[in-house]
Amino acid sequence: MNIIIFGAGAIGSLFGALLSKGNNAILIGRKPHITAIKKNGLKIEGKTNLNAKIKAESSVDNVTFKPDLLILTVKSYDTETAIIQAKKIITNDTIVLSLQNGLDNIEKISKHISSEKVIAGITTHGAFFSKPGGIKHTGKGTTVLGELNRKKTKHVDNIVKLFNEAGIKTAESKNVIKDVWGKAIINSSINPLTAIFKCRNGCLSENPILEKFLEIICEESVKIANADGIDLSYSDMLAKTKEVVKNTSDNYSSMLQSVINRKKTEIDSINGKLIEIGRKYNVSTLINEILVNSIKSL
Repeated sequence: MNIIIFGAGAIGSLFGALLSKGNNAILIGRKPHITAIKKNGLKIEGKTNLNAKIKAESSVDNVTFKPDLLILTVKSYDTETAIIQAKKIITNDTIVLSLQNGLDNIEKISKHISSEKVIAGITTHGAFFSKPGGIKHTGKGTTVLGELNRKKTKHVDNIVKLFNEAGIKTAESKNVIKDVWGKAIINSSINPLTAIFKCRNGCLSENPILEKFLEIICEESVKIANADGIDLSYSDMLAKTKEVVKNTSDNYSSMLQSVINRKKTEIDSINGKLIEIGRKYNVSTLINEILVNSIKSL
């Protein structure tokens, strides 16, 4: 299959390396990382150990084939720019998979291409950059993909099969929008706290004050989801959030890494979007507002 992975961050690079073994795959990313990959290949260490000879470019303009599958793994604030750039090489047969954090990516993508061509997914794999051309795979997880309209289709079946054959444990979701919301609630609870207090994920269960704050954020975020018609329970989401904290206890969240490296965070697409939706339904968003303002002050 012809595959473009647009967004050669840690997860994009990991998935690209695995998918490149049996497919014509290319990574699109930033120049330092791409230059290192072109020179020495892509080195994955940790839970996966692999030296991948994957094609890599810093611009979609340099791609010489039409993709069967375009995987978007860019940060949420780059989604619209990426889909506008990729639009010129997307065909009627191209499937676009959003494998990103945040609640507004589908909305941004659908401004520029038909939502019928778009599927969504989430993954619980953990990874981070160790250096240009190098990725540390810190935690194996699962991936789910699904149609936005919840229908079972052949092309989702094919992509699920493709991922599993590449060693990416994947299942078809019965309600991928609910799954995207679930991950956003987990991220809304964990990521800002770790960024504000500059701590690893595990500190949120080790410190009783931070754990209580985690519970309060999760509760408010679930109420916002419920107001928008998403059937999630607070008890289930809190249990899942605490499970993620436990399973990634030694990890530093992507938001903390962004703050440390003085880069833009995805706060607007996670907690910021929750505020926007909550206000629409007159649901309290006070805690999420505190988090957004705190992150932006950093």
